[in-house]
Amino acid sequence: MATKVHNGMSAADLNGVTWTKSSYSDAIGNCVEFAVLGGGEIAMRNSRFPDGPALVYTRAEMAAFVAGARDGEFDDLVD
Repeated sequence: MATKVHNGMSAADLNGVTWTKSSYSDAIGNCVEFAVLGGGEIAMRNSRFPDGPALVYTRAEMAAFVAGARDGEFDDLVD
């Protein structure tokens, strides 16, 4: 029986996905990783806890986030 994909599920239960880490990640592992899921959703996990919870987003949600990041909407979070 296939595991139902949901927000907060263990990333370890997302079998057969390829996780991608940003080239901007630092050497001590302060980064997130993303994977495209079979249903088109996008999962995100903390690279330091690869079996921890995964946040699952729709493509539309990720597109809105990426557009906002490109426009600088979140720059105040890292100043």
